[in-house]
Amino acid sequence: MTGGSMTKAELVEEVSRVSDLTKKHSEVIVDTVFKSIIDALHRGEKIELRGFGSFRLRRREPRKGRNPKTGDKVDVPPKKVPYFKPGKELKELINREPDAAPPAPAPPTITGAGSDLAGV
Repeated sequence: MTGGSMTKAELVEEVSRVSDLTKKHSEVIVDTVFKSIIDALHRGEKIELRGFGSFRLRRREPRKGRNPKTGDKVDVPPKKVPYFKPGKELKELINREPDAAPPAPAPPTITGAGSDLAGV
């Protein structure tokens, strides 16, 4: 990982390294997971990855905004915003002491009606 943030390419590299798959296969897996999450959110579903967290949509109501350049008032339409809520286990793993031995991670389970991630 470089500079404090992980890119998609670095995530693909890590999946490839850990799973002994080619980078191409790893990229397909990463892309499929992302696309499945996006598609489920688009359908209005909530995605729960036990031990990791959940993705859901929050609705923002319409409001009056201001154009910063001109100062004119503008109507901002309602919109849906994706939201991630970390799970208890993820919070604990992030906040544990750096020298503590990591516990063996349990594979995440996926719940949700019609989840495309069930076969991944």
